[in-house]
Amino acid sequence: MLPELKRLIEQMGKDRGIDKGVIIDALETAMLTAARKKLGLHVELEAHYNEEVGEVEVFQFKTVVDKVLDNDVQIALAEARRTLDEGAERGDSLGMKIETSTFGRIAVQTAKQIIIQKVKDAERDNVYDEYKDKKGELVSGFVQRFDGGNIIVNLGRAEGVIPTAEQIYRESYKRGERIRAYVCDVKKITKGPQIILSRTHPSFLRALFEVEVPEISEGLIEIVNVAREPGKRAKISVRTKDKDIDPVGACVGMRGSRVQSVVQELRGEKIDIVPYSGDNANYVCSALSPAKVNRVIMDEDSRSMEVIVPDDQLSLAIGKNGQNVRLAVKLTGWKIDVKSESMAASQEEEGFKSLIKIPGIGDAMAEKLFNEGFKSIAMISAAEPEMLSAIQGVGEKSATQWIEAAVKIIDEETAEKKSS
Repeated sequence: MLPELKRLIEQMGKDRGIDKGVIIDALETAMLTAARKKLGLHVELEAHYNEEVGEVEVFQFKTVVDKVLDNDVQIALAEARRTLDEGAERGDSLGMKIETSTFGRIAVQTAKQIIIQKVKDAERDNVYDEYKDKKGELVSGFVQRFDGGNIIVNLGRAEGVIPTAEQIYRESYKRGERIRAYVCDVKKITKGPQIILSRTHPSFLRALFEVEVPEISEGLIEIVNVAREPGKRAKISVRTKDKDIDPVGACVGMRGSRVQSVVQELRGEKIDIVPYSGDNANYVCSALSPAKVNRVIMDEDSRSMEVIVPDDQLSLAIGKNGQNVRLAVKLTGWKIDVKSESMAASQEEEGFKSLIKIPGIGDAMAEKLFNEGFKSIAMISAAEPEMLSAIQGVGEKSATQWIEAAVKIIDEETAEKKSS
């Protein structure tokens, strides 16, 4: 049979998932501390685990001398040769085994605390090493308790925390209820590893689709971007290099089964799946779905778009409290200004009329400038003479005069507004 201590070391290693070496090191440190409490700090001591006998042995080392001045650190040559080593010489350091049973109750209690602490530290290190590699993954657990608004989740060998800011608004859980979340961070603090979980992170939605849609986990479909207003609505854009695969259809699933599984996990959060396009105008139009778009006016420099929709589609394009267009902006990275056809026509008419205010510009020239993209006095004032003179029928002198006049008109209008 295995000696009792050896059996306990192996059992503890299995039960707690700790390397035997860590437990042995804890035992050696503990016995050394207990010995120092009994014998003092000035004594030279060593502790070693003897695997054959299943015992932690403690040795007190003494220097061989002719005349002993300190019994704790020195031993007489004659005594050393008689009791320890027949071949001992002056200056040798000889180890004497100490009976650990003589350490006393306080020393043993201290040793016990050291062992417990070192085993706890090892467990914490193991948990940290395990979960630091799970950052960016989905985990499942059970609601263990609530701490100041935070949800503490039992993950098995570890605890995770879902801070209030990472919880979906209006979601509520009971103790013992199963919960899934996204590992967004793993921190090492004095109390042990802190596993920060989230249900609001955009990547939580991404991870859920990776589970539900095999084509995504296999790399056949790529989720390009995710935009969320947690608990309310989300948009994801997808693409594939395989022409035989419909990325949107694959994510929706047969009769919507795949997307519905994600919606249920998010407790009713609406999800729009849109096809990604390298054509920015098409991408923005898709991102504004379910609204239909008539035309788009792009400004590459400012990465902004003016999107014109039919009058009856305006509220749909903007969404409740601006939600649809806000998510489209997050998804595409473009500034989007949505206007109805009647609003756009009204603004264009005002812009056309404003051009005629500039001396030297009549209806025909105003129409030509308008068609070339100069749709207001402000655009004329910001133009370079070369840009205007490149238009057929416009000389450089006229272009310079129009720009100066446009600047003057804007200054006058600005001064009038301030005075009023």
